[in-house]
Amino acid sequence: MAKKAKDYFGLDRIVSLILVIIPITSAVCGIVARIQDKHYVAAALRFLLGWNIIWILDIVFMVKDETIFRFLEV
Repeated sequence: MAKKAKDYFGLDRIVSLILVIIPITSAVCGIVARIQDKHYVAAALRFLLGWNIIWILDIVFMVKDETIFRFLEV
């Protein structure tokens, strides 16, 4: 079974949680992570919508699954 890649550049869980709690770093890291996945539309949507509900969902998903919220896989 393939190991699921962690978001925020494979950083430690504690470091990722600290980054996701701060809104600005969460937005920047989320956009960069989506660009690295080559999901440019999702990165653009995260740039436009990532300051409110997506930030809260990122916190929840990072605590639960160690991954950011992925609302669009294009």
